[in-house]
Amino acid sequence: MNWITNYVRPRINSIFSRREVPENLWTKCDECGTMLFHRELKDNLNVCTNCGHHMHITPRDRFTALFDGGVFSEVEVPEPLADPLKFRDQKKYPDRMKAAQKKTGEKEAMLVAAGEMGRTPIVAVAQDFSFMGGSMGMYVGNAIIAAAEEAVKLHRPLILFSAAGGARMQEGILSLMQMPRTTVAVQMLKEAGLPYIVVLTHPTTGGVTASYAMLGDVQISEPNALICFAGPRVIEQTIREKLPEGFQRAEYLLDHGMLDRVTPRTELREELITIVRMLMSMPPQVHGDLPAPEPVAEELPAPEVENDAGSAAAAEADSK
Repeated sequence: MNWITNYVRPRINSIFSRREVPENLWTKCDECGTMLFHRELKDNLNVCTNCGHHMHITPRDRFTALFDGGVFSEVEVPEPLADPLKFRDQKKYPDRMKAAQKKTGEKEAMLVAAGEMGRTPIVAVAQDFSFMGGSMGMYVGNAIIAAAEEAVKLHRPLILFSAAGGARMQEGILSLMQMPRTTVAVQMLKEAGLPYIVVLTHPTTGGVTASYAMLGDVQISEPNALICFAGPRVIEQTIREKLPEGFQRAEYLLDHGMLDRVTPRTELREELITIVRMLMSMPPQVHGDLPAPEPVAEELPAPEVENDAGSAAAAEADSK
């Protein structure tokens, strides 16, 4: 009985009372190895609460945190040809696109949105590195042009969040043609007198760095982001020399004059609001939704009024 009571029965109970525990409740920081609870990590915009390492964040989550109340409207982007070169490597290009769409839940590697940030109307565009490495294809070029046209039409500044591994090889020369196309889109903003602010995130490389990602009126980066054309490993193999510590990282580029600011993601929204309102000649941001209280008029004390009896007594005292 002891063996049945002490071992068999608890074992049976544990099997039938076992609960399914989701596997995605905890995330391990790539930098320090700390296990982070998913809600705590999301509230901190995917920034490690222990070491400050900036993890990947989707454009939709970024816009939810950027716009007032998480409310924004998506800007329609013209659809390019699905597979212009009939490209195939290990998989067909359309099959890779379907896999990326299923993985991310997004249509392409760039999202364009319009809304208000600190009661400041803006147009924003962000790349999704998890969608085929955020590679720049014809859709990305169309998205930037659509964002620039929307900004000019609404007379709003444009904020771009870059994250890409470069041009999309499955589209060949058509992908490289997006470099001059996006440069023309940026020129449209400059001719309209509208600010163009670029926030470079990890990583921003290749043809994206060689075009629209480095043409901003203000260049901001998240901490420790890799920003380059050719990566450090390629350069080391070419010149056969060891590169300096932190080479091509955001802080290194800031020290060498290629960036204006390096700002943590949790502080980025307030800084963007301040910069945009300054460039648009708008008054400083007013925090809070309630109007300022009206000034209260100071009440003066009422003058003392003497009655007839008191006045008569005072007059009699003065005569004596």
